Amino acid sequence: MTSFAGSTPALDDVEEGIALRPKFDASGLVTCVTTDARSGDVLMVAHMNAEALEKTVQSGDAWYYSRSRKRLWKKGESSGHVQKVLEMRVDCDQDAVWIKVDQSGGAACHTGRTSCFYRRIDRDASGEPLLTMVDAERQFDPDKVYGK
Repeated sequence: MTSFAGSTPALDDVEEGIALRPKFDASGLVTCVTTDARSGDVLMVAHMNAEALEKTVQSGDAWYYSRSRKRLWKKGESSGHVQKVLEMRVDCDQDAVWIKVDQSGGAACHTGRTSCFYRRIDRDASGEPLLTMVDAERQFDPDKVYGK
């Protein structure tokens, strides 16, 4: 397995080279944007540490690092709604990853929704921010799936 931890390559190698040289932040993480490979819809934004990135590349399943739980997790390990990675990309300075996935179970969000982005930011009559539900239909009951 390749080790991505501790990489400090030259700028040209990062921006123009063909080697994966992720630039992790001070917490050892890179941001990962996950989209549905068929629709192009953004499903979620999460983080990966070196181990999660390695496991994703090696296994073809999406792995992330939970900042709140402070642990590695495979998407779908509790719900069964795994993400099969069909394509992975890295941005120009290699500090963000984009993965296109086949989302099983029809839902990526732990709330039971297709996407984690199910609220639009609008304004109320006085101009204050207001969240409006959009594409918010639940695909599953999170209490049943996660046993809450």
